[in-house]
Amino acid sequence: MLLSNACVYGLRASVYLAAVSDDSYVSIKKISNDLDISHHFLTKVLQQLTNANLMESMKGPKGGVRLINPTNDVTLLEIVAAIDGMDILTECALGLPGCGTEKPCPIHEKWADTRDEIRKMLSDTSLQDLVDEGKSGNLRITADGEFKWA
Repeated sequence: MLLSNACVYGLRASVYLAAVSDDSYVSIKKISNDLDISHHFLTKVLQQLTNANLMESMKGPKGGVRLINPTNDVTLLEIVAAIDGMDILTECALGLPGCGTEKPCPIHEKWADTRDEIRKMLSDTSLQDLVDEGKSGNLRITADGEFKWA
């Protein structure tokens, strides 16, 4: 898999939060239950997104997390960068130091094109794009195949 589990869960939770129609906080427990993600693991992932100023959290009985910016303004690239960093989109696919146009590895040209396409897709896709596609196509957001949306 290209992205870490933490990044995939961060993306899923972000899309879930983007589907919430109001600006309210959603408990991490609810998100973890609805998306079938470990509460403790999800808490750590969402903390990374909070530290990156993509989400904010509030403690207490009506607390939880919410997105800071409008969903049209948050790209998938921002979420990936906050959790996994940008190395996957800049480093050699074989992990060779100094790989580039002057000293390419055997997969350099193919990976460079693919990497650029992935970066473009991530930077051109907002959370709202995924919410709109998911709701209009009744696409699943949960691991168990259900079509639950916040």
